[in-house]
Amino acid sequence: MKKIGMIGIGMMGHGIATNIVKHGYPLAVLEHAGNQPLDALKAAGVTTYGKPRELAAAVDIVILCVTGSPQVEAVLMGDDGVLQGLQGRKAGTVIIDCSTAIPTSTERLAKLVMEAGGRFLDSPMTRTPKEAAEGRLNLLVGGDAALFEECKPLLACFAENITHAGPVGAGHRMKLLHNYVSLGFVGLLAEAAACAERSGVAPEVLVDVLAKGGGGGLALERMKPYILSRDPSGLRFFMSNAAKDMGYYTTMAGDIGAARAIADGVHETFERALREGDPQALVPELVSLLAKKGDGAI
Repeated sequence: MKKIGMIGIGMMGHGIATNIVKHGYPLAVLEHAGNQPLDALKAAGVTTYGKPRELAAAVDIVILCVTGSPQVEAVLMGDDGVLQGLQGRKAGTVIIDCSTAIPTSTERLAKLVMEAGGRFLDSPMTRTPKEAAEGRLNLLVGGDAALFEECKPLLACFAENITHAGPVGAGHRMKLLHNYVSLGFVGLLAEAAACAERSGVAPEVLVDVLAKGGGGGLALERMKPYILSRDPSGLRFFMSNAAKDMGYYTTMAGDIGAARAIADGVHETFERALREGDPQALVPELVSLLAKKGDGAI
């Protein structure tokens, strides 16, 4: 079987790595301070490397699952980076970027990978750490159709729905569109719940009426535990990541001259959450921040 390397064993990456091992692939991961505990993976036979260059030189496929474009660029192009590890290897090493990234950066990096003799797919994911652990992520893949088919059995180890979105960059474009719509719904619900709280509408009444009408749906289900009982676990997504993803979306929209007035408002809402709260707070906690007494204007 192909040897797999993985960089980024965080909340999402740990589940991905666990499912790759369950399906019998030999796996190596990069030691990093941001990783989740590796004890269970090491007990299952996973090996580790200290530098991206060393990891890339030892495997056939490298999966990246890091925070965003700056981290992807650093991992690939930095000192002792993945691109250095491709030098001297047999051509054809595959880089699969499961991070959320700016599409223009993705296209530039894919070109560098191909110039180094490698191949590239952008394969960002949707859903949460729960589905990552269950092997039920959604993947939005950009890249050559033949390479997509070649890698699909590996991707199926940790994904339930796998969509080929188009050429390189299309996966990241689709991911940003998805996250804009998803975070837009969540931001709107948080603002409405904050308004309801300040105006004396009972949270259970708000949730019940929305669920029976046009406000029903997955966003409400994920926000409902916090609206009703201040339990943020329904959406385990950091406020810092929400602001980052919305910033990437507005950058993408600006690059192509697309309308973005609503997106700018959603972006500023999450940026305000960073300024006034904890960047590591979970997104449902936006309700409490917006409900604080004082000037409610963004």
